[in-house]
Parts: sequence; structure tokens; C-alpha cells
Amino acid sequence: MTDPLKKVLGAQVRDLRFARHLSQEGLAEELGVSTRYLAGIERGERNLTLDSVDALAEQLGVEAHALIVRR
Repeated sequence: MTDPLKKVLGAQVRDLRFARHLSQEGLAEELGVSTRYLAGIERGERNLTLDSVDALAEQLGVEAHALIVRR
């Protein structure tokens, strides 16, 4: 069975954040969300709106669809 998209998105966000040497605190601040909320996204616990996915993608410098592609 494959992981739910929110788990895939969370792993992608975490990997991209690490690759860009960003802390959770730094990325959360840039997004205007709490560190706790961002941590929930990275753990795949949050259901995001499409607007939130767009904002994350923009902040990480990728296309939105790249956050939900299963590898």
C-alpha cells in the first residue's frame, strides 16, 4: 500500500527544507505559520488546502506538483 498524499507531501517538504539548509523555525516564519504546524505537515498529520501547498512550494522554490509526487 502506498503512503497517503499528506505523508508524501510532508516527506518532500522536510527533504527540500533540509536541502536548502532551512530550520523549521525559519521556514515556518517565512510561511507565517507556527513551528508546531509545520512539524505536523512534515509528519503527514495535516490536511492542507491547495493554497497552502502553493505557498509551501513557492517558499521552497519548486512547482506545487513536486510536493505530492511519490518517489
